[in-house]
Amino acid sequence: QVQLVESGGGSVQAGGSLILSCAASGNTANRNCMGWFRQSPEKEREGVAGIVSDGSARYTDSVQGRFTISQDNAKNTLYLQMNSLKLEDTAMYYCARGWYGSACMSTGDILDWGQGTQVTVSS
Repeated sequence: QVQLVESGGGSVQAGGSLILSCAASGNTANRNCMGWFRQSPEKEREGVAGIVSDGSARYTDSVQGRFTISQDNAKNTLYLQMNSLKLEDTAMYYCARGWYGSACMSTGDILDWGQGTQVTVSS
């Protein structure tokens, strides 16, 4: 089992930036995909960004060009750099670890979830 702990959420004005971090511990394996999901009230949890073992990344259309996912395998830490934040980016953000061979962009890909960190963007 893997434990995932997010940090870095908070409140920011529209147009600002935040960096989310996710520290993984336990039976980690670098070959699994890792990803960030988000969920706002009355909406389904959606995949925001996913990264696989070769370093290639995918993004949902609404964050393409604004968000960057990265990982430091030596530190077992996943990051999400969020720039040009918009009001609609407000949500609880979850770190996730998924099946090897998946993209970590769908909830069905996921093995382990973090507890979430809140991001609130205001005008």
